[in-house]
Amino acid sequence: MKKLLIANRGEIAIRIARAARDYGIASVAIYSDADAGSLHVELADEAYGLGPGRPADTYLNIEKILDVARKAGADAVHPGYGFLSERSEFAQAVIHAGLTWVGPAPHVITALGDKIEARRIAAKVGAPLVKGSDGLLNSAAEAVAFAKHAGMPLAIKAAFGGGGRGMKVARKLEEVWELYDSAVREATEAFGRGECYAEQFIDKPRHIEAQVIADSHGNTIVLGTRDCSLQRRNQKLVEEAPAPFLTQDQRARIHDAARAICAEAGYTGAGTVEFLLSKNGVISFLEVNARLQVEHPVTEETTGVDIVIEQLRIADGLPLSVTETPAPRGHAFEFRINAEDPGRGFLPTPGMVKRFRAPAGPGVRLDAGVETGSEVSGLYDSMMAKLIVTGATREQALIRSRRALTEFQIDGVASVLPFHRAVVHERDFTGEDGFKVYTNWIETAFAGIEPAPRIDPVNGRLIRTFIEIDGKRHAIGLPGALFSGTATPQEIAATIEPAKANAVTAPIPGMLQKWLVKDGAEVADGEAVALIEAMKMETRVSAPRAGCIHITAEPGTIVALGAALATVD
Repeated sequence: MKKLLIANRGEIAIRIARAARDYGIASVAIYSDADAGSLHVELADEAYGLGPGRPADTYLNIEKILDVARKAGADAVHPGYGFLSERSEFAQAVIHAGLTWVGPAPHVITALGDKIEARRIAAKVGAPLVKGSDGLLNSAAEAVAFAKHAGMPLAIKAAFGGGGRGMKVARKLEEVWELYDSAVREATEAFGRGECYAEQFIDKPRHIEAQVIADSHGNTIVLGTRDCSLQRRNQKLVEEAPAPFLTQDQRARIHDAARAICAEAGYTGAGTVEFLLSKNGVISFLEVNARLQVEHPVTEETTGVDIVIEQLRIADGLPLSVTETPAPRGHAFEFRINAEDPGRGFLPTPGMVKRFRAPAGPGVRLDAGVETGSEVSGLYDSMMAKLIVTGATREQALIRSRRALTEFQIDGVASVLPFHRAVVHERDFTGEDGFKVYTNWIETAFAGIEPAPRIDPVNGRLIRTFIEIDGKRHAIGLPGALFSGTATPQEIAATIEPAKANAVTAPIPGMLQKWLVKDGAEVADGEAVALIEAMKMETRVSAPRAGCIHITAEPGTIVALGAALATVD
């Protein structure tokens, strides 16, 4: 290959463009109108626009992407993760266009992307499995029937896709119908396909995965394990390598199962085999991600293997640069830096990044997709950057992580930094009393943190300044309107007044997707009454009190943070 088209955006597009330069080839970026000013557009050698619209019209539009490849003279395509990365029809279209596909063969993507077929392959090679539905679920009624048979809790999952999109966990039978519909909608938006299946949900498991690379010469190597148990809304927030607190037997079983599954499937490229580890030590196969993972840097830092360059080598027909599983060199953490408010249930907070001051120093790597002045769009997921911190031991990596997270400053949008700063001091995570984190630990055991300041100034700015008290410097944030002189006292007061007690307001900016109740219906205090979609995730809108709801906003409306959607009288 000579010129690589990167069919993605954000930090992963930048990561691939850098690898392309290290590999000695040119890179081509693509961008939607919403991303015209994005950092990945500037850092590639060339960039081509996809026009306006939602992901289905841009980053999921195969015809548009291949047309750009022809215009640019690209001879290879790397899909990154998300979007079209696990769509076999995209891989096949790339190959039919005479281009090199950086990834596994289309038929392998089909087999492993179909979670039901992946379960069959895993069973064939002896990997342990929990009970699952017999094929795809064709309706919410079938989901309810399986739930009655298998018992609760139940996981409803997108059959094609990954990254936690289109996954819902029902803990009560009466939730299954609604959550099935929600999973289908999310899967359709994220992957273009809405088929789902169900399986028994292991309560409070750890999430362990094995990074695999395989070439076309018959070599399949497991690079090591990762722990990805710290999650919110079924999506990872913190990952580390190697997975800590495993027995040698557990590690060996995970390595062996991952290698066997990929070999049986005829896998080539970089891929990840995921497992759940129950509290009593039972390992259960989860799925295979036939693509590059978000958390691949922690494996790179602890093995010395550039996984993206390995992908390019494999696509070029070259053998792997390693011949056996490398011994881990130290320990690494990855902290996903998302534009979300952890004090408000990790609600997405799109907007402009007013300041982005990154940490540095020994053991610190930053894979960022934004900088000061960047716009975080509500059309896509909320990730702004990934902070990767490495040390000779897990303890040293934790110490360095605390330092790096303290240095990291982001203004203009809320971020998950306060959560990360808190969690690296949590004993459940640090492990003094044993590693006690599990996949829904945040929702069930984490004490939580205060919400980020919610100041909606007239001119959209938050001014950072300081005061001294007894000689000590204290940082403060004030509405920019106070400094501009453009706001009246009444307008300034309006920015900090709470919403009326009977108003149903938007907890995040986004699109009002649907109402879950009819106008004039009686609703309970805290009942979910509507869904807002932002950053490819659905957020429920709750009634502020019991009473009769009067709807004022129509589905399909783009709403601002705090916008009034209805009243409850």
